[in-house]
Amino acid sequence: MPSSQITTQKPSLLLAWPPQALWTNLWTVFWVACLAGMLNTSCSLLSMATCSARPIPEPLVQLAVDKGYRIAEGNEPPWCFWDVPLIYSYIQDVYWNVGFLKYYELRQVPNFLLAAPVAILVVWATWTYVTTHPWLCLTLGLQRSKNNKTLENPDLGFLSPQVFVYLVHAAVLLLFGGLCMHVQVLTRFLGSSTPIVYWFPAHLLQDQEPLLRSLKTVPWKPLAEDSPPGQKVPRNPIMGLLYRWKTCSPVTRCILGYFLTYWLLGLLLHCNFLPWT
Repeated sequence: MPSSQITTQKPSLLLAWPPQALWTNLWTVFWVACLAGMLNTSCSLLSMATCSARPIPEPLVQLAVDKGYRIAEGNEPPWCFWDVPLIYSYIQDVYWNVGFLKYYELRQVPNFLLAAPVAILVVWATWTYVTTHPWLCLTLGLQRSKNNKTLENPDLGFLSPQVFVYLVHAAVLLLFGGLCMHVQVLTRFLGSSTPIVYWFPAHLLQDQEPLLRSLKTVPWKPLAEDSPPGQKVPRNPIMGLLYRWKTCSPVTRCILGYFLTYWLLGLLLHCNFLPWT
């Protein structure tokens, strides 16, 4: 065949996308797996019911009595007779002491101190936002401001109107966690659920730290004066603040000190299986 008649065929897009038959087979496998799992569960429950009909050996019954365990016959837990038998609520109430204001005891003061910094951050953030946008909060975010100038030039960053929903979310989580949960888990509970815990400290650093405000007009050179000899000037603003720790504002010291201390202690204690939240 002459070379002029040889043509190269472009690869079809079907090669990059699974054909319809493959999707059909995957769907069939999925349903077969679900049915197999349901059948396995049913067989397990049936075998448990069959075994429970057999008498329990006396030594095992005595061991359960000594350990305070519950056996199949008699001594049923109260949640079995509830209208909605939820075992998780029963376990939280009886074994974990989780409930409304149940954790407010004198012996839990250290745990409240452990959760105090993150609670203060969320309360402070809520107060700052509410006092800045009172009309926005009163109207639940439906109307931003009475002033037309504010509508034309809205605030940016943490005080932006778009942050309102995140702030309400953080405030509700703090209220629920502080009243109905083990208070020492508030730090990881809020830290993994809301960005306010990180946005508001960044807002405070930019708003109340003179060193960061000077970086808007002055290059990084002012931070090079106090940097240790033989080291390059860091490009990270946080590292620059750490180099000039003595000249930082009290707010900056509290924020950086808390986050660095929590990170270091959490790393050391958690990796060694010591209690830490």
